[in-house]
Amino acid sequence: MKRADWLNDAVFYEIYPQSFMDTDSDGIGNINGITMKLDYIRELGCNAIWINPCFESPFLDAGYDVSDYYRIAPRYGTNEDMEELFKEAHKRGIHILLDLVPGHTSWEHPWFKESMKAEKNEYSDRYIWTDSVWESPEGYGSLRGISDRDGSCLVNFFTHQPALNYGFYRPERPWQQSMDSKAALATREEIKNIMRFWLSKGCDGFRVDMAGSLVKNDEDGKGTIALWQDIRAYLDKEFPEAVLVSEWGEPDKSIEAGFHMDFLLHFGPSHYNDLFRCEKPFFGGEGDASEFVSRYLESYDKAAGRGFICIPSGNHDMDRLAKYIKGERAKMAFAFLLSMPGAPYIYYGDEIGMRYVEGLASVEGGYNRTGSRSPMQWNKEKNAGFSDAQSGSLYIPADPAPERPDVETQLKDEDSLLNEVKRLIAIRRSHKALMNPGGIEFICNGRCGEPLIYCRNYGDEKILAAFNPADNEYRLSDTKIKEIIYLLGEKPDAGEDKCIIKPRSAFYAIV
Repeated sequence: MKRADWLNDAVFYEIYPQSFMDTDSDGIGNINGITMKLDYIRELGCNAIWINPCFESPFLDAGYDVSDYYRIAPRYGTNEDMEELFKEAHKRGIHILLDLVPGHTSWEHPWFKESMKAEKNEYSDRYIWTDSVWESPEGYGSLRGISDRDGSCLVNFFTHQPALNYGFYRPERPWQQSMDSKAALATREEIKNIMRFWLSKGCDGFRVDMAGSLVKNDEDGKGTIALWQDIRAYLDKEFPEAVLVSEWGEPDKSIEAGFHMDFLLHFGPSHYNDLFRCEKPFFGGEGDASEFVSRYLESYDKAAGRGFICIPSGNHDMDRLAKYIKGERAKMAFAFLLSMPGAPYIYYGDEIGMRYVEGLASVEGGYNRTGSRSPMQWNKEKNAGFSDAQSGSLYIPADPAPERPDVETQLKDEDSLLNEVKRLIAIRRSHKALMNPGGIEFICNGRCGEPLIYCRNYGDEKILAAFNPADNEYRLSDTKIKEIIYLLGEKPDAGEDKCIIKPRSAFYAIV
């Protein structure tokens, strides 16, 4: 598997298209709005973008319920608008990943409508059906009694998301088809067709939703790994530069499967939430990062340098970073995110400290996630500069707080979070040890009351990164600092063989 060179210094910006920039005054963000703001993204320092689902959909789950993989949703624009975005992004040295949802479709998808018919047809087995409506798939939700076809259809998550058929690693019932069945292979080939369609138009790759869930009865992931290896082999032949990023959370499996990167997820065993989103987060000053470090090192060792582990500031599925980490500690959190190995991901608005908006009614299946999907705050004008529509027409209401942060104001403030993030990205880019492939060695694991300290290295360059959000100082022995290249808070008291790290401070230093 070839890794595109640009991934070595990639810093990603995640865009929830509904809420980023509206250029046609309908209250919903669009593709042309993203194109309009490419210079902002480039000036921030990001050279890659992940766009959440933008294909045609009934939007019962914010676009994760696709009804046509080959068409941009009209509310966002046209296929031609997307091609123009690819073109303009590439002019600026920015790469774009689209969000691919291969595990399920909307129940409005034409494939599913054909699959529901009692008469056998090309799409009858595109989804997973039991033989009888009285039998529900054990361990899964299902749709039943919805058509003349006899049987229950397995769903992946919401009721309106029927699961596509990639086969069962261990078929146990007559209706469970094998991975090499004609229907399962046909589904796989259609995913390749979808990839080919968008890659041919200028897309640089895909972030793959629920990548580890495609093959069923696949406890060790062997079937799903084999499936993605087949897809990677196809890409290596036709589109060798195409990038794949997985929502899997198990780097040993996803990287073996052919993905270049895997995310640390906010659910599962990663302890990612211990850092930013819990009752006492580490970067809040009272938490414990040691379990995170332990799990991270397990994943890092399993990845064995073959791919990247990505740590996001947040995403569309979790509470905003600013709900728990504010002020100078938010700067410290970004100093951590932008000094770890792998490609960092910044969720739109986190770079200005956008708040989680409390008390919002659910929009398009957002439920408790809706407060993290409010409109981007560009300035202090109407609707925070997101849209000229009437406020009541916005996709999601804007943060009503008079003190809400915005891009325009923070750009003018040298000490703002936005300018700090820009500085941190620039520092990362100017030192190979801090870039994505650089190695890491933990010196202090952030156990309760202690700092988080590690050394990044690449070739002969070594950079110490230290983070002490607590209210007490910490003495680090046997450490000689040559030059501090980033400082937040009070400068450490450094001698020949010691370094006293001050409370509520962070720094990078060449050692």
